[in-house]
Amino acid sequence: MADPLEATAPWERPGWMGPEEFYACEGVDDWRFVGDGIQTFFPTDSFAIGARLIQAMADLPAIDADHLPDVDLRPDGVTVRLTTITSGRFFAGIGARHVEIARQISVAARELGIPADPARTQHLQVSVDALSIPDVMPFWREALGYEFRRDTDEDVVDPRGRGPSFWFQQMKEPRRERNRIHVDIKVPPEQAEARIAAVLAAGGRRADPDHPWIFADPEGNEVCLG
Repeated sequence: MADPLEATAPWERPGWMGPEEFYACEGVDDWRFVGDGIQTFFPTDSFAIGARLIQAMADLPAIDADHLPDVDLRPDGVTVRLTTITSGRFFAGIGARHVEIARQISVAARELGIPADPARTQHLQVSVDALSIPDVMPFWREALGYEFRRDTDEDVVDPRGRGPSFWFQQMKEPRRERNRIHVDIKVPPEQAEARIAAVLAAGGRRADPDHPWIFADPEGNEVCLG
């Protein structure tokens, strides 16, 4: 029998939160709703300190096999993302349990003297325009070593969850005047204005007056930023 979550759009699933509802919760100041989950970054002075934070996270009572954080440990800090992971590594959304986990992680970090810097988080996705998505997707799946996302016919994803997902957007007719591959970038709300200003200062321009989030480099390569 099919998983009922597989047949329901993420935003229609009961108990899941959007950004406004999440930011209305108490104790989540360390976190940002970016892309399809909540994220934060804990800067550390060493790899060992970051490892201690991860061990403290592993001991938290709110974390279980169904609610595991997605963690990236680097010498300068730890990035943590919380979201629902369905089959095919589809990162799908958050609920009340994720909020409680976020609170507990923040407390654990403070007890270790590690501050949070959520402004340093972001979410990346590569978008490919295609006239025939079923014909195009297998090429990218094999080239990237990715997998089809099991609950949609529009994405291929990294089976290890490291690389950005590739989303295939339906085209109605060939488009030769613009590139057909672009990058989608989601940043914390307080960073959007500064990021856009930096893009424009670096030679970028607004590419579409009807879509103010689309920018292009001096040669016309596009990015959606917001």
